[in-house]
Amino acid sequence: MKKSFTYRDGNFYLNDQPYTVISGAIHYFRTLPECWEDRLTKLKACGFNTVETYTCWNLHERHEGQFDFSGILDIERFIETAERLDLNVIVRPGPYICAEWDFGGLPSWLLKYPHMALRCDDPLYLEKVKPYYRELLSRLRPHLCTNGGNILMVQVENEYGSYGDDKVYLQKVVDIYRENGIDCTLFTSDGTARWMLSGGTLPDVLAVANFGSYVDQILTLNEFQKDRPLMCGEFWCGWFDHWYEEGRAQRSPEDIAGELNRFFDLGASFNIYMFHGGTNFAFWNGANHTGEQYQPTVTSYDYAAFLTEAGDTTPLYETAKRVIEERTGVKAPEVAVKNSTKKAYGKVKLTESAPLFDSLGSLSTPVRAAFPKTMEELDQDFGYILYRTELKGPFEELELFCGDIHDRAIFYVNGKQVGIKERSRRNDSIRMRLDFGETATLDILVENMGRVNYGIKLMDRKGILGGVRLGQRFHYGWEMYPLTMDDLGGLTYGEALQSGTVPAFLRGILTVEGAPCDTYVKLDGFTKGFVTVNGFNIGRYFNPAGPQKTLYVPAQLLREGDNEIVVFESDGYEIPEVMFTDIPVLHG
Repeated sequence: MKKSFTYRDGNFYLNDQPYTVISGAIHYFRTLPECWEDRLTKLKACGFNTVETYTCWNLHERHEGQFDFSGILDIERFIETAERLDLNVIVRPGPYICAEWDFGGLPSWLLKYPHMALRCDDPLYLEKVKPYYRELLSRLRPHLCTNGGNILMVQVENEYGSYGDDKVYLQKVVDIYRENGIDCTLFTSDGTARWMLSGGTLPDVLAVANFGSYVDQILTLNEFQKDRPLMCGEFWCGWFDHWYEEGRAQRSPEDIAGELNRFFDLGASFNIYMFHGGTNFAFWNGANHTGEQYQPTVTSYDYAAFLTEAGDTTPLYETAKRVIEERTGVKAPEVAVKNSTKKAYGKVKLTESAPLFDSLGSLSTPVRAAFPKTMEELDQDFGYILYRTELKGPFEELELFCGDIHDRAIFYVNGKQVGIKERSRRNDSIRMRLDFGETATLDILVENMGRVNYGIKLMDRKGILGGVRLGQRFHYGWEMYPLTMDDLGGLTYGEALQSGTVPAFLRGILTVEGAPCDTYVKLDGFTKGFVTVNGFNIGRYFNPAGPQKTLYVPAQLLREGDNEIVVFESDGYEIPEVMFTDIPVLHG
């Protein structure tokens, strides 16, 4: 049966009945599918009637023309789970989403096209958007309220007024939606500054506003649209963290209660960002750039949200439930809600190791070129890239210079680490000399720490941007090994050394007795890298930078019996063992 979701006279109406959208954000791609029902059930039990999610183009189409909507990317399963729980859905397909997500959700292969202009009426850009939208929207269309489903609203672009003012482009996004049968309510979302709203709104599309305090600023919307409902598209209940920072402050329940009450006072709808933040698994995090400094986002997207990264309720959750019940006069459903059991499994010794330089053949096929290429030129989206060359003498002592490093490079001469250069932060001086007949192997391991996801520096290619030179002389002739680290199954391990050669993979076994529980891995004594659990990349660690000191391991990744733990360490470790604890440390 078709449903109607409309607005008039300053109010929303669902099937001709007045309706207040009480929504919370949960990103399907930041939470394991096995956890979706738990998180959505808690949303329902808190008194919410709607869930909001972005979609991530860069994972749905990692390689141009190859689409993936399976597993953690099965958005239809997410929507259907919400429908079983009688929750409506708001979908924000971008194509750009920001979200502290790599490249704001845009696929990195767009950067292969040097003359493409992003997020505007550029024919080449729109030509690439359309196939993705056809694939995505064909999956959303059956779930629209106009087709009897539970999707009430679909967003046009995302906070576009913070970036541009191309109304022709925005209208073309609308046109693509309509051509693909998206006939439900559309909306734009922007900050409340006039320059943002004037750049990002369309006259015939509902506008909503994003902010994290001073709810009355929502009234700025009335300057741009008359007789339309007031809605906050993102009410920021917390914030995210960058490496090197101390971590965000928690908001008090009293603060949140006051803000929610003001929404109800104004008769406004709202979407809490985030209700449940989840995790930037693998290498999927984004980054900010101040213009002076590059700021990569940490693995956890806990966000100080209503539910923790592990899905546990917080004081903000209980406060929101109380306010919603009081202001709507409707008691939240009596649904069983419980936090997951956590377990401290203790120390796990990593007894085997596989040095990276000995494992290149099982991880990558080299590409040869005169000049260093970027990841995007090599069709690589995430991970690391190793640049290798041979230097021949003679030359006097000269300093080694690189073009822009995006984002962190470790330099090795004949396998020995000689320095690190890190974007915006570190620039070790590396000097070399060779005599007649001498040669040296130079390896440069570059890590993509996350593409910029917001602002004027979106065009964030990765690797070495520009040449490598000794003094004034450019060096040519390189082998490049793309290292996405997607599949580590082909590695050959030997005995781990107490202070082993790095970069290297270290492997150990976590033995679980009985039903697996949520846990957290702590890597004291390690420096920088990532961790996989039974082949699933749970994310990066970077101990000297902080603030995050543990990585979340959902119980669903574990099994009773033996579990493979692999740590990739790029910089150096003290003791080859990790600790599994029941307490997260996000601001240590």
